[in-house]
This record gives sequence, structure tokens and C-alpha cells, in this order.
Amino acid sequence: MASIIKNRKVVSDDWTVVRAAEDGTLPAVDALPAGKIIVPLALWQASRHALTAARGAAAIGVWLAGDSEPADIVGDFDTIALIAVDFPVFRDGRGYSIARLLRERYGYKGEIRAIGDVLRDQLRFYERCGFDAYAVRADKDIHDALKAFTEFTVQYQGAFDEPRPLFRRREAAQAAAAQKVSA
Repeated sequence: MASIIKNRKVVSDDWTVVRAAEDGTLPAVDALPAGKIIVPLALWQASRHALTAARGAAAIGVWLAGDSEPADIVGDFDTIALIAVDFPVFRDGRGYSIARLLRERYGYKGEIRAIGDVLRDQLRFYERCGFDAYAVRADKDIHDALKAFTEFTVQYQGAFDEPRPLFRRREAAQAAAAQKVSA
């Protein structure tokens, strides 16, 4: 069984990512692998009722491509177990925006997983945008990738995980210290 990083720990992954065929055709619902599956948004939109009837919400996740619109899935938050965002190549950063939109604009509280060309260098940036699970590329050492979370101790910019930039955090700390002194 494959492993992923979830909440900064290596865990077994019992999910199968379903992809379209080389010619772009989507698999039939009855031809999908057994167990928990993560299907492309197009398959979900075409067959959501058949998928949930056959498997139930706990066994279905949906993955979004970089050009997917996260708003298209907002109404389905309660019928899917997780949302994955596909990074087809290292240089495609559109998925970062998708994760931030899911968390900040649409209030998604469930698992957001990075799939595709996921590398150690990106993990901390993914986390700052709202991802909490990462399917590291198979040819990379997943245990080595865990080090990405501790390589930097201070972030200057605001992001999903800490909205205040460093200068605002420093101002708040100074104000708190001054208040203690005066009290």
C-alpha cells in the first residue's frame, strides 16, 4: 500500500486516484476500482448520483485540475470525503490558489490533498495555502520530504496558516509586552 503525508505524518493511503484514459475518456462507474477512490471533477459531475449510490460519501473523493473552478464543488462538500488538487508538473502553481479558495472563500474544512508532481520543495508552501495531505511523487523519499516542514521557522508573508505578516505579529508581541510592563 502506498503512503502519503497527512498532518505532517507518514500514513498508509487507502485511496486510489482515478484518471481519464490517454484519449481523455472517463471510465464507466461500473469499471472503477474497488475501495476508496478519488475521481476527476468531470466524472463526479457526470455521475455523482451513481457514484454515491454505489459507494457512499465516505469512499469518494474528487480531484480538481489547475483549470477547475472550485466553486463548482461547493454544494458537494457534505457528499465527498476529500478534495485533491492535481499538480501535473512542478511549474504549475494554479493549485495553490484553488486550495486557498476552498479554505478561505468557501470554508471547506475537510482534507485537501496535493497529488501529481508533488515534491519536497513545495510541501511547506502547500501547507501555507491550506493543504493538509500530500501524495509525494513515487520516485521521491517520503520520509525525507517530511523535513520540508521544519526547514523554515519564520514566514514573512501572511497566508492561510498565519494570516498576519511578520511585521504585524511583531507589533502585536511588542504591544502585549508593553501592556504587561504597564500593568
